[in-house]
Amino acid sequence: MSVSLGQPDRASVVIIGGGVIGCSVAYHLTKLGETDVVLLEQGELSCGTTWHAAGIVGQVRPTQSMTALARYSIGLYESLENETGFSTGWRQCGALWVARTDERMTHLQRAAASARSFGTVADFVSLDEARERYPLLNTTDLKGAVWLPEDGTVNPVDLTQALARGAKAGGARILERTKVTDITMVNGRVRSVTTPHGTIECETLVLAAGQWSKALGDTIGVTVPLYPAQHFYAVTEKIDGVEPDTPILRDPDGHVYFKAEVGGLVAGCFEPNALPWVRSADIPAKFEFQLLGEDWEHFGPWMESAAQRVPALNATGIRMLYNGPESFTPDNNFLLGPTPEADGVYVAAGFNSGGIANAGGAGLALAEWIVGGAPARDLWSVDIARFGAYAGSDHWLRQRTIETLGAHYALPIPNREPVSGRGVRRSPVHHLHEQSGAAFGTKLGWERVNWFAGEGNSPEVQYSFGRQNWHDNVAAEHRAARERVAVFDSTSTGKLLVQGRDSEHTLQYLCAADVAVQPGTVVRTTMLNDRGGIETEVTVTRIATDEFLVVTGTAYQVRDQAYLRRNIGVDDDVRVTDVTSASAAFAVAGPNSADLLSRCSDTDFGTEAFPELTSRLVHFADTRIRVSRVSVVGDAGFELYVPSECAVAVYHRLLAEGSELGVRPAGHYAIDSLRIERGEPVWGKELSTSITLLEAGLGHACKLGTGIPFRGAVALEKQQHSELTAEFITFVIDDDKVTLWGGEGVFHGTDRVGAVTSAAYGHTVGAPVGIALMHHTNGSHIDWAAAADLWVEVPGGRAPLRIRHGR
Repeated sequence: MSVSLGQPDRASVVIIGGGVIGCSVAYHLTKLGETDVVLLEQGELSCGTTWHAAGIVGQVRPTQSMTALARYSIGLYESLENETGFSTGWRQCGALWVARTDERMTHLQRAAASARSFGTVADFVSLDEARERYPLLNTTDLKGAVWLPEDGTVNPVDLTQALARGAKAGGARILERTKVTDITMVNGRVRSVTTPHGTIECETLVLAAGQWSKALGDTIGVTVPLYPAQHFYAVTEKIDGVEPDTPILRDPDGHVYFKAEVGGLVAGCFEPNALPWVRSADIPAKFEFQLLGEDWEHFGPWMESAAQRVPALNATGIRMLYNGPESFTPDNNFLLGPTPEADGVYVAAGFNSGGIANAGGAGLALAEWIVGGAPARDLWSVDIARFGAYAGSDHWLRQRTIETLGAHYALPIPNREPVSGRGVRRSPVHHLHEQSGAAFGTKLGWERVNWFAGEGNSPEVQYSFGRQNWHDNVAAEHRAARERVAVFDSTSTGKLLVQGRDSEHTLQYLCAADVAVQPGTVVRTTMLNDRGGIETEVTVTRIATDEFLVVTGTAYQVRDQAYLRRNIGVDDDVRVTDVTSASAAFAVAGPNSADLLSRCSDTDFGTEAFPELTSRLVHFADTRIRVSRVSVVGDAGFELYVPSECAVAVYHRLLAEGSELGVRPAGHYAIDSLRIERGEPVWGKELSTSITLLEAGLGHACKLGTGIPFRGAVALEKQQHSELTAEFITFVIDDDKVTLWGGEGVFHGTDRVGAVTSAAYGHTVGAPVGIALMHHTNGSHIDWAAAADLWVEVPGGRAPLRIRHGR
């Protein structure tokens, strides 16, 4: 494709990066009616990472929304040739996943069940059938295989050109050999980009520059957490029996994958001993259609693993060993959406060697986000706002990237915590948790207690798909919160101070519940989008006439702060300040919680003196803290906000005074089991931008019918007069041997009607419990409580469920 002449002076949207992602974003923007689009590529289209991608297009994803986008990509790649006249090289050859171990079989059973619940065809086949589909396959050491007939391959360069041709037909301009030399920001919003040919003013900027995206973000103070790593695959000479439609083969236990390539095979790896490349600032600007050096010493063992699976490789020559850098993120999910630090700047990057498979869906999703001003589907798992500033450190990213690439084919054991890049953010009482044998997890850079092993005991987790070794410890913490009193360290929760003359006006519009309350009152509420979908759930405490404390979940602090800031009126006097680090926070829960707090203070924390949803500054353990009567687990409880320098003294006092009351320090696993047992939905699990307040069963917690306007009210009022198509249920499995982790399909007879969103062991009811999102099909409402033959698909069979009523 030749360079388009005539750089414009302005454009509505400027996209930096002419790989498959940037071209997909441009294509989809024009499809949605945004034709004033300019794409800038410093070299030629597809010259960065795209050209050396393997071109594998699979569908298995951990969430329904991500699966839907992957399936969309397949449909798009099939249809682009008819639309543009340019072939993408699409071949629907299908894919085999094979297992060498029993644990991998359990993983494949879970993955296949989840895929089926999301609409993907995924069938277990015998090893004989696997050999029929893939005659070169060695099955002697395999346990089983899964067949996905809808997967396929494309030619990455041709796909990019087809998307570019479609974008140009829709009105977009594509300028090759046009490097961005500067990005101008004014008052936190993008104003223009500069190239050697002049300046282009714009309202929206998309960073889709692959491994160069982080360096671009750094120039404007935007965190783009990705790091390039070396990715290896070998292309063989011709092999008898390899046809153009030979299926994709994945052997994750061997860390290798295969696809047909001009009569031979591509044999690639996602190795656990990965090799990072260089930090983004050191990537050569003209690294175009280039590779890194061959490294047979590194790749050799994985070629041996490949030959174990496909023995024909032992007698086949190698045409070339490819070693191309690809961008990896800290959690193996790509980066999409508006940057929380800068207005008008979006990112589509960090695709973890899955850019081809994700390009179609990611381009559509980002285009919808740009045009609609909000995501049209649940995109939290890839939202760039899931990371904080800590993730911009090249040193931190380099360590995590080694682990991330290796985790690509590692067993996805539930609750597995990363081991690299730890200890960045810590509670003031972190050392006390260590002394108590805490097992820590990480969230937004914080070290958080998952569970306590007890002093002198090992907190090491023995990972498995079944019941893990912390079960009994969490049971004790769970029962303490239900029967006596438990203390949770919730310091990592996001704390946002909203101040100013118009703070009530702003929050009253953004919050579904009424926050025009008296100072000293706590309101638990959601914030909605215009469709009535749930943007977040928060606790709002009115501190003064013009001051509110908004507390949100640890993972959502960055996202929610940006959301609040972006929804302040131009002329409104409102300031949003992150005060998370100013105070520690402790949640005290259980029937003895008021008694415990009263022992630490002169204040009476009884129900009459200190009613539910009350918040006050009190003298406590020889300091002054804020105490709110609101429970993190749904039962009696309080939240304490303590100046960071006083946290150790307050925590010591709580445990000392609580010794006679049966106090127990507890972690986040217990919080989860407690809230799931009670059927409490949370954002990021049950609640999302694509679930409305009414579908979530939270219609009672909003201002509908009061005459007070709020965002999303119009959509909810319309939905009130129609049948809901989705709702949540809380259920119990009367089989103590079942272990659920979430994602399992829910069936009504033979019909798949939903999926488990959260699951745990309910230590109060003595059985596995869960929450599931159920869908009503064919326009008919089903009374799930009265429905017979409801069951959950589990590895190896089915587990009948019963609806749980009450809490």
